[in-house]
Amino acid sequence: MSTSPHSGFIRVRVGGLLEKNNRVLLVKLMSPITRKETWIPPGGGVEFKESLSQALVREFKEETHLSVQVHELVHLNEILEEDFHVLELYYKVTSPKYDYQLGSDPEHNQKGQILMDIGFFSREEIQKMNVKPDFLKRDYWEI
Repeated sequence: MSTSPHSGFIRVRVGGLLEKNNRVLLVKLMSPITRKETWIPPGGGVEFKESLSQALVREFKEETHLSVQVHELVHLNEILEEDFHVLELYYKVTSPKYDYQLGSDPEHNQKGQILMDIGFFSREEIQKMNVKPDFLKRDYWEI
């Protein structure tokens, strides 16, 4: 049984796919599900009475210090592992600037931060990384 505050209920999470020069922005974190270092698109949980777009803009700002505009939905991912049930919706996003900076997750205190690194990565680099969701290694590049 997990001790994560995200276990035991259905969680809705949004993620943003920001590209620059055929590279995608990813953040590295300690996954609460696998307990391994994992690269994922910036994003996070949707709060009650918050639209998906509002949540994505907020989460992207918290994790990257970038302001984004939300565009089309490109992928829906469902995670059913141990006591986790997560619905993830991934959207294309754009930003007027690309000068990102690793932010923090306000759900965790400074000592318990799960965000570790940030960067833009090419398709070839992503193939060699522990990246979630899996569609980033396959289908994303065909869209």
